[in-house]
Amino acid sequence: REKGQLICRASGTPKPTINWAMNGIPIENSPEDPNRKVEGDTIIFEEVQTGSSAVYQCNASNEYGYLLSNAFVNVLSETPRVLTPANKVYQVIRNNHALLDCSSFGSPIPKITWFKDSQSSTLEGDPYLLHENGTLEIYVAQALNSGKYICVARNTLGIAENHVYLEVKEPTRILKQPKYKVAQRNRNVVFECKVKHDPTLIPIMIWLKDNGELPDDERFLVDSDSLTITDVTENDAGTYTCIMNTSLDHDSASAELTVVEQPDPPTDLELTDMKPRSVQLTWIPGDEHNSPIHKFVIQYTDSLHDHGHWHNLTHVPGSKTTAHLQLSPYVHYTFRVLALNAVGLSDPSNPSHMYKTNPAAPEENPSGVKGFGTEHDNLMILWKPMSGLQANGPGLQYKVMWRQKDVDKNWTSVTVANVSKFMVSGTPTFTPYEVKVQAINNNGIGPDPAVVTGHSGEDLPVQAPDIVQVLVLNSTLAEVNWEPVPPKTVRGHLKGYKVYYWRERSLHKHNPHRVEQQLLTFSGNKSHGMLPGLQPYSLYLFNVRVYNGKGEGPASSNLQFETPEGVPGRPSFLRITNSNLDSLTLEWGPPNDRNGHLTGYTLKYQPVNNSNDLGPMEELALPANKTSITLPNLKYSTRYKFYFNAKTGQGAGPVITEEAVTIMDEGKCFTHTALASKTGPSLCSPLKDSPPLYGCLLLLLCSVHPAAPAFGNVSSSMGEDGMLISWEYWGAEKHVYVEYIVKNDNKEWQKEYVNGSQAYVLKGLKEGLSYRVRVVAKGHDNQAVLHQSEEVLVTVPAMPSRQVDIATQGWFIGLMCAIALLILILLIICFIKRNKGGKYPVKEKEDAHTDPEFQPMKEDDCTFGEYSDTEDHKPLKGSRTPSNGTVHRDSSDDSLVDYGGGDGQFNEDGSFIGQYSGKSSIRETAGGHERSEAPSPVNTTTMNSFV
Repeated sequence: REKGQLICRASGTPKPTINWAMNGIPIENSPEDPNRKVEGDTIIFEEVQTGSSAVYQCNASNEYGYLLSNAFVNVLSETPRVLTPANKVYQVIRNNHALLDCSSFGSPIPKITWFKDSQSSTLEGDPYLLHENGTLEIYVAQALNSGKYICVARNTLGIAENHVYLEVKEPTRILKQPKYKVAQRNRNVVFECKVKHDPTLIPIMIWLKDNGELPDDERFLVDSDSLTITDVTENDAGTYTCIMNTSLDHDSASAELTVVEQPDPPTDLELTDMKPRSVQLTWIPGDEHNSPIHKFVIQYTDSLHDHGHWHNLTHVPGSKTTAHLQLSPYVHYTFRVLALNAVGLSDPSNPSHMYKTNPAAPEENPSGVKGFGTEHDNLMILWKPMSGLQANGPGLQYKVMWRQKDVDKNWTSVTVANVSKFMVSGTPTFTPYEVKVQAINNNGIGPDPAVVTGHSGEDLPVQAPDIVQVLVLNSTLAEVNWEPVPPKTVRGHLKGYKVYYWRERSLHKHNPHRVEQQLLTFSGNKSHGMLPGLQPYSLYLFNVRVYNGKGEGPASSNLQFETPEGVPGRPSFLRITNSNLDSLTLEWGPPNDRNGHLTGYTLKYQPVNNSNDLGPMEELALPANKTSITLPNLKYSTRYKFYFNAKTGQGAGPVITEEAVTIMDEGKCFTHTALASKTGPSLCSPLKDSPPLYGCLLLLLCSVHPAAPAFGNVSSSMGEDGMLISWEYWGAEKHVYVEYIVKNDNKEWQKEYVNGSQAYVLKGLKEGLSYRVRVVAKGHDNQAVLHQSEEVLVTVPAMPSRQVDIATQGWFIGLMCAIALLILILLIICFIKRNKGGKYPVKEKEDAHTDPEFQPMKEDDCTFGEYSDTEDHKPLKGSRTPSNGTVHRDSSDDSLVDYGGGDGQFNEDGSFIGQYSGKSSIRETAGGHERSEAPSPVNTTTMNSFV
């Protein structure tokens, strides 16, 4: 049903005539076909049918000749076929276009339609584009486009479909690109290249250097997301690119590495423009090594005064290559230059030629001049010595000058050399002096030196502070005032005042102890000071002294003051000594630091439940002379928290706390029958207002424990490490012990300290013995037992001895195997010996000379004769010796004479012939008599083994 044309173009002169033929018959004579139309040189086919298949000839002719051309028109009829492989998987990166192929064949040409997943609508329009060849294109693929696609090819003859799959992958992206690096030589560099890719794709990281492969060098370490270069060299500089490849896409990023180092040293130092006190220095800079030079440092050495030691002279910016140097007199200069960049200093350049300057008078004087005394009658003048460079010439000396300030007008002087100090003796104590030091050399004197004021030596102060007073501010603070001493009596630099004070005693009779002396220093010319941290209700003594650089002066007279009452310290202890059903007894001790007269105590307490919530607070005021109290009407089996402190007239002191538990006890009741007795005291007493009772009186006696039990059940169990003892304990005492003793033993109880636990393992108990065990709680003195558990009797089982099963021991099994092997070897040897002689007729000859009723057999199965007959099959067991008691000798002892009486005889070849014919033998076995017929005469051919 398709259209088609056959065209036959021909040219010639005159113009050729076109004639058509079909299958060799002119087309006009061929069967008429309504779907075929001839128009000159063209045949037009409309909706061809299968019958339209034929060979068409085109004949182009004119008067000069003709040309023929054949064409075969084949009209196909084929159902559709999809040529694209089934279940093909297409993978594309998100945001890229996807092409899904659907190559088909059929006649008529199939029409292609596409479907996705289970959708019934065809895929048309954005984002899909269907090409004429059946390919489906998705402009911008997204994750939602992933899935199964169905390609359907159909024509009038049938339909065919194919399934393909599209997977849209996430693109590969470099999240953290490598950054530009500047590294010093011999350092390490790390380029990071963190990549995100689709997890279903396998990534491959590749690093390039300058668009080529990395050098084959172990210094280049490639990791999953980084490149590390160790011990960087200048050759490592360049551009590094990380490329992340997957099977679908890739991404890349680059960064540059610049390797820097210290610059090379300058070269070609040259001195020009040389003058007496200056010179021009020039040089050529070295390689900067990728880091600009910031400055040049010029150094010098003085071979005259300090040879070999280089000193910085000056520096110039890195853009300059010359420096104008100012020089000192009397120096032999040698210069060198260093370059500095961001990495550091270069190596020094080669030194320049030496340049010498002429000597001159000093241009400066010694520095650091000062005067002070080391003793009360001297003055030490000290200065910093000048260097050879500062001396400006040979013959350096120092002129030391001094005079008493405001007293002397003229200077006293002395000239010294090679020293840095001078002592002036015989000076008055702590007197101001003016001093100065001047430099001198062979070329002249230095400038006029500066004047420095110093003092001669100090001595101890001679006067104590006067008019000393004290003002008590509160129970812990006092202020001390004094009149400063006259400056002349200080006899030195006034450093300040010192106050010595100490607690002489407490004003309370219970605290008479004395505290060591304390010191407070007040620097400068002070006239008062504060004494903090005093003990309340105490007597203090103190004195004041002035001090200078030499030491302290005399002390003022001791004065005393009393501190008022303060709040007391913490009570020395608080403990619960008795725990009853509904009451608790508390004991306490007064504070060690009462700090006044105690006016009483305050006790507060409140219950605490299992969730540690606090109940209502109760408060009691207790007198000062009381040391214990019993709190009644408490709740049984309840924990209480106590707060306790002491009070003076100034207030309450700090609080101490304690906790205790009341525990319920049911008590024990029992009956007792009292019998009246005329001869002894009666348990029956007459009741009030009633006649006496004689006979039996039933009394109900109830025993109630004065204190609730602190211990509950005590249990024991035997473990690998020892006997485990566990118990319940509700007491407040912390000193708990486990005591044990061997049953029926009169020795002392042994005890083990528990340390707050409620279980303990007793180790070292002897096997098979019984022990009495109990748990006790002791008071704070570790002596009095306040609580004790019930005793339990524990027995340490005797461990059964380990029975060794000999059948499972390795040595026994080995021994048995060795014995079995030995027996096997013996049996093999016996078997070999028994078969040693073969089938010789001599054995039958032996048997013929014996009583046929008694065939001799060796008692030992293994001692067969040399000619034992293996064909007799005699049983080894139950054999008997002959009745006459004769035992045959070994076959090795027999001779041919023994066989002479028989019927047999020797042939010429020495064999026994004919002696076995017609013989029979009878042998007796353990089971009865067995009779066997002798064999027929043996064929000579079978007897070759006997020759």
